Amino acid sequence: MSFNDNSERRDNRRFGGGYRGGGGRRYNNDREFDDRPKPVETGKEYDVSITETSRQGDGIARVDGFVIFVKGGQPGQETKVKITQVGRRFATAELAQ
Repeated sequence: MSFNDNSERRDNRRFGGGYRGGGGRRYNNDREFDDRPKPVETGKEYDVSITETSRQGDGIARVDGFVIFVKGGQPGQETKVKITQVGRRFATAELAQ
């Protein structure tokens, strides 16, 4: 094989591998859908402990392992939050008045 022979690279492209990185087709990012009921509901209030800070600066709390991003929350804070939105993998909330 010479240095200018790219036949190996061309062969890999036919199978979705590309020259580097490999791969192929991925459906739904290889994630399964989670249809279980969520432990929180939009509009309800919950007592939580904020344990972390997100990259955007929001507090992170959990209810039964379900992640809740709390706008304005600080780590170490024990507070009541009101859920504003519930998604498949996390919820967002604000500090309750």
